[in-house]
Amino acid sequence: MEAKLPDKQYFRIGEVARLTALKTSVLRFWETEFKDLSPPKSRTGQRLYSRQDIGLLLEIKRLLYVEKLTIEGARKKLKTTSRSGETILTESNDVHRLLSLVKEVRDELETIRLML
Repeated sequence: MEAKLPDKQYFRIGEVARLTALKTSVLRFWETEFKDLSPPKSRTGQRLYSRQDIGLLLEIKRLLYVEKLTIEGARKKLKTTSRSGETILTESNDVHRLLSLVKEVRDELETIRLML
């Protein structure tokens, strides 16, 4: 469902719509419903979504379309998630970096175990 994000910092609304498989009208509507989703606009008035914004959009999409929550329910869930300190990893680079770190730690632990 999630496309691999191109290696750039900001994305226009059409690109985000394509990457998230959402209509641009849905993206604009969600901006009015979710206060954490407010991409800045360029000098020409185009919305500029960050990778973090895209991650939030994908989480909202999951809450609404997969978990079948209402918009109010999704708002509460997002608020609870951020308040409890849980981190939602949405960027594949972060996931790959963490997997590499886990593998590195595992290898170091295995080396220590063999020394004992």
